Amino acid sequence: MFDIGFSELAIIGLVALIVIGPEELPRVARTVGHLLGRLRRYVSDVKSDISREMELAELHRMKDEVQDAARNFEQSINDQAHAFDQEMRDAVAPIGDALADTRASLHDPLSTPAVVPEVQPAVEPAADTTVAALPESAGPEAGSEQEPRDENQLDLFGVASPTPAVPAEPVSRS
Repeated sequence: MFDIGFSELAIIGLVALIVIGPEELPRVARTVGHLLGRLRRYVSDVKSDISREMELAELHRMKDEVQDAARNFEQSINDQAHAFDQEMRDAVAPIGDALADTRASLHDPLSTPAVVPEVQPAVEPAADTTVAALPESAGPEAGSEQEPRDENQLDLFGVASPTPAVPAEPVSRS
């Protein structure tokens, strides 16, 4: 550091012995040693503080970089979600328009004529659809828990269904 050799140290020691004297020289040497130790500790503390500050600055920089990367990632995810949402809305829009037209035609039948397909019954009705009279013992007075059906009773689909036909005579199968 200072590039002091043995000859320079010997000259400094000889001058100190002459100026300070042999009685005071050991005490002065001890004091100088303590001061040099304190100086070294102070320098090492300053170096460690500077090192810590540099590491802290590096950590803050890294934290900022990670936060920026997280923000960019979040933004890209949000952009992709919005794009996907828009694509889905564009894909579903024709269906929604068709539904709106259908709803409008249901609420305003005069605006667009609705074509209703004719429904064919799955089972042919029996030839005799008349209702035979039930014996009086089968009525509600006889303790039967079944109530007579109303002519206008609705089935599951909201369609009026007639009461089932009860044949007057047993049907023979051939």
